[in-house]
Amino acid sequence: MALGLPRMDKAVLLGPARVARAAARGARRPEERWLLHQPRPVRASYVRQVLEAEDEPNADEVWMLRQPQAVRESYIRDVLRG
Repeated sequence: MALGLPRMDKAVLLGPARVARAAARGARRPEERWLLHQPRPVRASYVRQVLEAEDEPNADEVWMLRQPQAVRESYIRDVLRG
């Protein structure tokens, strides 16, 4: 079961918080807005472990399961129940 997290531009995800927040304002999906509002280390880990793992079909799920509880809870609050 895929989480539906976006395959966004790496430059935006790795950029400063102000760049990510600006991109979040134009994001259409809650998953995109959520990811763009995460701290840079979270966004960078997403790039490394999901976007750069092209041959791993469940990379987004594995990534989410390995995140700290606060990150997982924010996904539940902001995306699933948002």
